[in-house]
Amino acid sequence: MQVAWNLESELADMPATHRLSTSTFARDVIEGLSKTPKSISSKHFYDARGSRLFQRITGLPEYYLTRCEVEILETHSQRIAAEFGAAPLRLIELGVGDGHKTAVILRQLLEGEADIQFAPIDICSDAICVATESLCRRFPELTSRIHGIAAEYLDGLASLGPRDGRRNVVLFLGSNIGNLSLSEARHFLRRVASTLMPGDLLLVGFDLKKDVGVLEQAYNDASGVTREFNFNLLDRINRELGGDFARDRFAHYAPYNPRFGCMESWLVSRTRQSVKLGAVDRQFEFEAWEGILVERSHKYNLDDIEALAASSGFLVRDHFVDRRRYFADSLWCKI
Repeated sequence: MQVAWNLESELADMPATHRLSTSTFARDVIEGLSKTPKSISSKHFYDARGSRLFQRITGLPEYYLTRCEVEILETHSQRIAAEFGAAPLRLIELGVGDGHKTAVILRQLLEGEADIQFAPIDICSDAICVATESLCRRFPELTSRIHGIAAEYLDGLASLGPRDGRRNVVLFLGSNIGNLSLSEARHFLRRVASTLMPGDLLLVGFDLKKDVGVLEQAYNDASGVTREFNFNLLDRINRELGGDFARDRFAHYAPYNPRFGCMESWLVSRTRQSVKLGAVDRQFEFEAWEGILVERSHKYNLDDIEALAASSGFLVRDHFVDRRRYFADSLWCKI
């Protein structure tokens, strides 16, 4: 409580527009760096540059996840569209990225002359603009039916207007659910379920458990783009919060943690040091080889997915997997 109180007073003198964009980020950074171990939520990777870097990651040879999911959607798009049904749809996507995967689903629906409205939700307003422009170029008939929302996922869902008799279909693609622990994922999905009506659908992506070597290569690519993606978080702190993080005093470290069944990404201090955040007048001490946990990416098997759906208020309709069984898009129905 004391951290939150101090932060509010520190932010009070900032200009309103800066305060709106900075306050949540500042609060999360201060609270995270005050913990043991230190941590910062992975959602803060995605400023404009972070979003661009992530799009580069998805094309890396080591990063199988996007290719596997595109394969799933291209192979099974007809079945997925049939499961969505013939009723008018409001398609809602949490974390739209560049819209490439979404386009596979939209193409199938539009070829079937489905009546669609599309509401992409993303924490990064730049991502919303890029995806919306790209999808409107591909599908001009959608131009008046896309309404992007720059917000955190649950806030974006809460802001949606009346459904006008449409069935809500929520897309949560990629492996975003993996960034949450099992208890956090259950809590999040229950809140998603609370925004839906019985019969509404959720298509959610899961990275499946597999050989540890495959996993570790995906998070430690030879060209260093993932390392740069993680270090961009320190650059963002320096730029927006007046930080003095020095890149050369930290190392990127991304191991598999078998206890939690997840990949982890850490930024590890190479030396004992103090780091200041000038914009909020805070200072944090690091011991040599102390880390900041910036991401956990949990891996699932199909039994895990079934149990998560049941405990979150959903019934599994189908699992769609790639040929190597590296990834699954699981279709759930709100009970």
